[in-house]
Formats: sequence, C-alpha cells, structure tokens
Amino acid sequence: MRIPRRPFAAAMLAGVMAASLSACASGTTRPSTGSTNPDSSMSGELTVFAAASLKTTFTQLAKDFEVQHPGTTVTLSFAGSSDLVTQITQGAPADVFASADAKNMGRLADEGLLDGTPTNFATNVLEIAVPPGNPASISSFADLARPGVKVVTCASQVPCGAATEAVEKAAGTTLSPVSEESSVTDVLGKVTSGEADAGLVYVTDVKGAGSRVKGIPFPESDQAVNTYPIATVGTSKNTALAAAFIANVTSEAGKKVLRDAGFGTP
Repeated sequence: MRIPRRPFAAAMLAGVMAASLSACASGTTRPSTGSTNPDSSMSGELTVFAAASLKTTFTQLAKDFEVQHPGTTVTLSFAGSSDLVTQITQGAPADVFASADAKNMGRLADEGLLDGTPTNFATNVLEIAVPPGNPASISSFADLARPGVKVVTCASQVPCGAATEAVEKAAGTTLSPVSEESSVTDVLGKVTSGEADAGLVYVTDVKGAGSRVKGIPFPESDQAVNTYPIATVGTSKNTALAAAFIANVTSEAGKKVLRDAGFGTP
C-alpha cells in the first residue's frame, strides 16, 4: 500500500510551522494533537500478513506508519489466519504476522518461524450478522439451529470457526451451516449478498459493515473470546522495521484505532 505524496505537502507543513512559531511568540498556547514528528531513520519495504478481520484497522495503521516513517512502504495481505500460516510455512515472504488466535500463531512458533515472542494486542467476540430487516427473525444463538434457517460460519480451522464450535458446546446447540468459509469476511459477504439468513462473524465485522447488516449480540459469545497476537516472522529481512510496526500497533494510538473499530483489550 503506497500513500501518494502531494507536492504541496511541504508548503503546507512550512505554513503550519510558521503559524506555530507565531503563536509561541505571541504567548498563545495551542493544544497538543498527540502526534509525533516523522522518523526517517528507518526505511524500506514491509510485508504484513494479517487476519481478515483486521483489514480495516491494519489498513489505517499501515497508512499511519508510512506517514510516520517516510520512505517506508507497507504491503498488506489479508486472509484467514490458518491460510496465512500455510503460506508462510510454504515460504511466502512476510515480515509481520497478526493472527486472530493464539493457536495459529503457535503453529509458526512450532515450526521455528518466529523472531521473538508474540505480543497480544486485541480481543474479539462473535456476533450474529443478519441482512437488514432480519427476514428469518433471528433473535438468539438457538434460532440459528431452526429448520430452514440458512446460516453460514467459518470453517473449523479458522479462528472464527473454532470460536463458533466453542460457543456451540457452551450453548448446547449444534448448527448445520449451509456453507463453511475460509475467512470471516467471506461469511459476511454471504450475508450482505442475501445468500444467507445469518452468519457468525466478529463484532468488529458487524460494526464495519454499517447498514449492510444488522448485528445480534448473544450472551454465549463470552465463552469464546479470541485473543489476537502479533509477531515478527523469523525469515524477515527487515526485523527493525517489523519491530517498529508492531510497536505502532501496540502503542496508545494503535490501541485507539482498534478500540474505535470495536476490538477489546487483552
């Protein structure tokens, strides 16, 4: 992902600095914006593999990182965590991996493909997504098991699928999905396209979809809280830049981006 540089940016920055100096000279105090000065001490290309549910937040965090570190380019690849792990173990070049659960991160650790210890940076829980108007009249997790209800879930190897299975056990309800998808965004796509009466996705996906779906919380979701870890991939050729990106994700500014999207704190 490359952020275009605009030719008038330098002029704007000079104007802002001049205004700030003028304000200081006149004794006027301007409130802090909380931003920091760009750091050009590191540069290069960074490839980040991240769980599909992180698409919106990591796209924003990558943009912020490129602005903060001029000369860097962050390439993002989103998919189900299990698919990303498979790609990395097969030699796909990645510098950073952010998983939607600890299990898939553990697979990389077992293969000796991590540099350092993963850092937990967010949590997420499931929510039922239904089309606007809720045509199947879904109001609870048990309703998803009603005859005739077309429900879509993630496959069991995907974190959202594993969470679904945990909720099924906790609720004593067995679902018969018409489709099992390889990522949570694919589940959401089935709902927004009208191919499903309901889908089990994360609360962040419901929030990000806006008016395209209606979210239905259910109490059993607290039985399957997913914790998201992030780590530098052992084969990374730019570990310093990878560490800086991870620090950005786990910073107060990064946490705010995640909170605003509906993620919890580990």
